[in-house]
Amino acid sequence: MSSSIFGQVIGVRKFANGDIELDFYHEDEITEYRYSSDPSRLGNFPKELAETLANTLALDICVEIYFGEDGSPTHIELEECDEEDDEEDDEEDDEDFDESTET
Repeated sequence: MSSSIFGQVIGVRKFANGDIELDFYHEDEITEYRYSSDPSRLGNFPKELAETLANTLALDICVEIYFGEDGSPTHIELEECDEEDDEEDDEEDDEDFDESTET
């Protein structure tokens, strides 16, 4: 059975040997994915997908990563993140701040 996760890239590390590490935020946790030119590494992420994900850093782009039955990533879908959720969160944060500053 295939599966998917939805979230955003929040960190990228690129190494001189061509490896790429990605921090992916989803469901209130961070998962690290890695592309390596060494095909023997477990959980190796495909280079094309890793580079595409790396390019979404600091953009308002949400990502859905799809995995095959063997747990390997098969493809990704990119979309603009829903700004309404962010605005609602900001309003709630403002309300919490106002309540805490009142005496």
